[in-house]
Amino acid sequence: MLNHLMIGSSDIEATKSFYNAVLGVLGAGDPIEHTNGTGQKRLFYIHDGTTFGISEPINGQPVTTANGSTIGFLCNSPEQVVELHEVAIANGATAVEDPPGPRDGTMGVMHLCYFLDPDGHKICGIHRPA
Repeated sequence: MLNHLMIGSSDIEATKSFYNAVLGVLGAGDPIEHTNGTGQKRLFYIHDGTTFGISEPINGQPVTTANGSTIGFLCNSPEQVVELHEVAIANGATAVEDPPGPRDGTMGVMHLCYFLDPDGHKICGIHRPA
């Protein structure tokens, strides 16, 4: 359903370092880097048919996060959920909600982790058993 998702960054190089480590857990390689005509740098991580973009705000305003929003990254196993969380925390994320692990939900048992990236965007690692 989704083609891409883009978030803002207040420090694009620090954000690149963070997401290189975190998305590397999922098998994503280095991002494609692009600087637009007005000088804002953008990063595009392309993996498994989707794109996760990061941009310096084009309007020149400070980065803000969307209250109530969560970006979920699909993990291959419960162990990868834990690894994603551990790598994120080791690279400057803040743990939020419960520790990584199984949760009962409307879609059955899922393994989840939650953290805030260095700019405050809420990120989830999720594994749903087949």
